[in-house]
Amino acid sequence: HAPVGDGAKTAYAATVDGLRHQVSAGKEPPALRFVLHGSDAAMTPDPQRHTQVYREEVARGYPGIGFLRSPGRFEVPLLADQTVTLIAGTEPWATLEALTPVEVQAGEAERRRRLLSRAPAVLATGPAAELVLAADSFVFTPPGRPLDHFRARAAEREVRSIIAGFPWFADWGRDTMIALEGLLLATGRAEEAGWVLETYARHLRRGLLPNNFPEGGEAPATTTADAALWYVHAVARYLARTGDRALLRRLLPGMLDILDQHIRGTDHGIRMDPAGGLLVQGAADLAVTWMDAKAGDWVVTPRRGKAVEINALWYNALTHVAAWSGEEGQESVAGVLRGLAARVRTAFNRRFWNPSTGHLYDVVDGEEGDDPACRPNQIFALSLDHPVLDQRLWAPVLAAVTRDLLTPVGLRSLAPSHADYRGACQGDVLARDGAYHQGTVWGWLIGPYVDALLRVRPEDKATARRALKGLIDHLGEAGIGTASEIFDGDAPHAPRGCFAQAWTVAELLRSLIRTDP
Repeated sequence: HAPVGDGAKTAYAATVDGLRHQVSAGKEPPALRFVLHGSDAAMTPDPQRHTQVYREEVARGYPGIGFLRSPGRFEVPLLADQTVTLIAGTEPWATLEALTPVEVQAGEAERRRRLLSRAPAVLATGPAAELVLAADSFVFTPPGRPLDHFRARAAEREVRSIIAGFPWFADWGRDTMIALEGLLLATGRAEEAGWVLETYARHLRRGLLPNNFPEGGEAPATTTADAALWYVHAVARYLARTGDRALLRRLLPGMLDILDQHIRGTDHGIRMDPAGGLLVQGAADLAVTWMDAKAGDWVVTPRRGKAVEINALWYNALTHVAAWSGEEGQESVAGVLRGLAARVRTAFNRRFWNPSTGHLYDVVDGEEGDDPACRPNQIFALSLDHPVLDQRLWAPVLAAVTRDLLTPVGLRSLAPSHADYRGACQGDVLARDGAYHQGTVWGWLIGPYVDALLRVRPEDKATARRALKGLIDHLGEAGIGTASEIFDGDAPHAPRGCFAQAWTVAELLRSLIRTDP
């Protein structure tokens, strides 16, 4: 959010040493180094300073006047049958000069070929192949975090995490667990998926998973009510793909602690209501569900109370961990969890179905009673591995979501008929945060929508596949070859937010496999 401003306060200095060209402005920012390959190539010093109006900055409510500086220009004759290559980077000269341009190009082609060779055949060509390559851009080895790296090396494993989105997100726990299946399991990278799960297991605190890892080595924040429950979901998808019981045994104590901490009560008002077993969440100054926009002191969608998707995830987690506990010889624990899951299911269906609207409440027992808003969060009540919703209600919930929320690029976060609906996510920070979960379309929600549709109509892959067309077409309009974070709720559903978002790419990839004829 820093202003574009004037950049470096001192003049840029250009130096030339043979094929080496360097531009610097003191110690900060780092020097930019160039190597130009081509006959009779030369750099001509010609200092320039240009005023630039950044239209997107202005539209987003930021100072939009900046300055561009150029220390000179490169000149090289373009001759028949000769390749000219300009290499630029902030790396040391030894790195920039280690490989020839031909070697670099060949290495990159081989890297892409290997990524595609590991993926299923259905992802080998066309837009699906683009997404396999896009998926790799989010998977990274986190810098720093020495304790994580030490423990991983001791166990002969590696540290992996997932960047939530480019250009401005780091790795977020919730996003990582949702994206893990599509980015890694679906693309043939199950070993790395296991590394991600173990990396995050080391950061469980009071039954909660980090919401994000701040820059600068600060302690990770755990201001999320659902990341730990999504973690159980991710483990389940990993086990379904790999059957890796050894990893399950290492992770099961942590997952049992997640459930225990939720039952007894943990941070941010997250606790189980003993009356029916449903989860309650909420703190006065925070939004701890995935609808977490906050502008100053304004929590846009607090959703304090019993949120529909939190309780769908809670039931799913209880059922999974009960089964795993029984399989690992902890039958008494499994029996307790099965009994609690049954109570949760009964309470959920008694409290969340709203016959007057024909869909589920978004929150019950909230600060202002029960919230009848039509939001996409209800889709998880029938899309997860263990659906908490009675089967007789699957079709009407799916119909309501399809009618009010489905767009060509995902699901709206709020029905257009609601008084708080915002059809465009643009303007200054306050306007954008006010629209972020109040009608804005989220591309990643196409995944659970496809799951729900195929649960209601398992044979109808054609309809499910058609629901993906808008996002497939989108691969050529914003971040080329990748998928955006959000879109306007109103047509034509302009892409907004991050131009490359991990869980959008992941859920589109996963859905392409699920709907393959």
